[in-house]
Amino acid sequence: MSNLDLLVIGGGPAGLSSAIEAAKNGLTVLVVDEGISSGGQLVKQTHKFFGNESFFASVRGFEISRRLTEQLNSLDSAKLQNESSVVAIYPDGILVHDMKNDHTSLLKPKKIILATGASERFIQFENNDLPGVYGAGAVQTLMNQFGILPGRSVLMIGSGNIGLIVSYQLLQAGVEVKAILEASNRIGGYQVHADKVRRVGIPILLQHTILRAIGEESVRGAVISKLDERWSPISGTERELVVDTICIAVGLLPSIELAAQAGCEMKYVQELGGYVPLRDEDMRTSIDDIFIAGDAAGIEEATTAMIEGQIAGLAVVSDLTKNSIQERLKYLKDTLRKFRSGPTSSKTRAGLSKLGSKFEEVSFTNGNQNDFTKYTGKMRPLIECFEAIPCNPCETSCPAGAISIGDNINSRPIIDYSKCTGCGICATTCPGLAIFMFRENKDGTCSVGIPYEFLPLPADGQYVTALGRNGETICKAKVEKVVKSANKTNLVYIRVPREYASDVRHILVPSKESGAMVCRCEEVTVDQVRKAIKDGYTDFEELRRYLRIGMGPCGGRTCRLNTLMILSEETGVPVERLSPGVFRPPSIPVSFKALGEGRVDGYEE
Repeated sequence: MSNLDLLVIGGGPAGLSSAIEAAKNGLTVLVVDEGISSGGQLVKQTHKFFGNESFFASVRGFEISRRLTEQLNSLDSAKLQNESSVVAIYPDGILVHDMKNDHTSLLKPKKIILATGASERFIQFENNDLPGVYGAGAVQTLMNQFGILPGRSVLMIGSGNIGLIVSYQLLQAGVEVKAILEASNRIGGYQVHADKVRRVGIPILLQHTILRAIGEESVRGAVISKLDERWSPISGTERELVVDTICIAVGLLPSIELAAQAGCEMKYVQELGGYVPLRDEDMRTSIDDIFIAGDAAGIEEATTAMIEGQIAGLAVVSDLTKNSIQERLKYLKDTLRKFRSGPTSSKTRAGLSKLGSKFEEVSFTNGNQNDFTKYTGKMRPLIECFEAIPCNPCETSCPAGAISIGDNINSRPIIDYSKCTGCGICATTCPGLAIFMFRENKDGTCSVGIPYEFLPLPADGQYVTALGRNGETICKAKVEKVVKSANKTNLVYIRVPREYASDVRHILVPSKESGAMVCRCEEVTVDQVRKAIKDGYTDFEELRRYLRIGMGPCGGRTCRLNTLMILSEETGVPVERLSPGVFRPPSIPVSFKALGEGRVDGYEE
């Protein structure tokens, strides 16, 4: 492009947002991106976003990518160049490599916006170079972008939002997640994400780390250990997990190589992820014609990346035109401050303060349920969002205006049950799946609406297993109805005894496919279990001895409940009345060598 006003390096949420703002105001814009399609990390993100409607709240990442790309392509003065990268920023121009055609060109834009994103952090442990050790971004790319499973059984390292989200997505794809390890004494991500993975049965082990990967040609297991208060492994707490994949999700590093190469003044700010360029509130770096936005400016959420991108784009417009954009610019800066005003952004605020940013104290409400028990017998939502996070789709989606959050988007929602119609729309739009529908019935049961994002969907009248907040079996439940949603968060209404209703937060749907595996360790299918039951093996212990169910490395963790569900379905006996069988040692695989060389009370045997 000749007479180029703006070169945007990076086609993720920040880059696309900045380019759209600039092109809408008449600037000639070129976006250069390495990906085969634009969107950056968005293209592989299948979860719904937090935030507000202006920045795609309750929309899934890949859909946001599609919308932003379409919007940019609709602007005549903008061009998107994929499969290209910037080799260097020289005083006389920007060298761009077209990787597809393998040729370079020298561009001379008036302004540059660096939206280069971030790279994954990795940790050091023995055998961390084995095939089967992935970064979380690589797992998302394989699974969500190309439909390739990274493995069958995964150990996740890191409980930040990325680790929690990817663990949930792995389970949606049918992959077992053995555990999520977190070195700290608290979970790093949003509580709603942690609650979501816990109720599907994934354990989160705090103050734990990985010591080594097991395997020769590829990952076959992992040794983990507890950590003391000084973050050192505690001797004697080591144990092995049988996995074929280790996924690392311990944070991101801002990609600042081009900014540093261009001469932008840098500063190490731990709270922002590492070295970041100094910049002002217009996202202008120490070099007047170079701006920065998104994760390259400091690790945050994609929503703030989009806002920063728009601010940077409008700042360029202000430099090159006489367009009246100050009101819009002020709105974006105020919105960004509000997003960062909650407790989950305290780390970001601390980091930005080291770059000269100032933040005023902002109040937000903790919310209340407005007397939930007063409306017994009425179908109504129960919101279990116990953390102040920047999100308000429940408020904006409610057709009755029954939910309010207020001026500060970090405030927790307040429900006016007198206005609520029990439609359940709030439950299907909540990005954190933290809203459940609830009604007490006259026959001593309760109807509970569960937000559900798994396949297969149960059928009306089908029996499922109701699970608790930690994935534990609560009782057998009958499906009353399934309400399908266009955004793929469906509501499954189940009927359970009233004494269990307050604990039920998820369901387990038995597989209907005869060839599907019930016990993956011993390769026992649904059809084999059903045939054995018809042949008279109507007890879990009998099925275990006959089919070897639960005798593999997992010790029945995966197959026990699935087998009991089939047994209940075939015999008509509720799951809660069936014996789960005997839980025998060892609880995890252990070699005869380890047992033979063991000690008792400090003495060799």
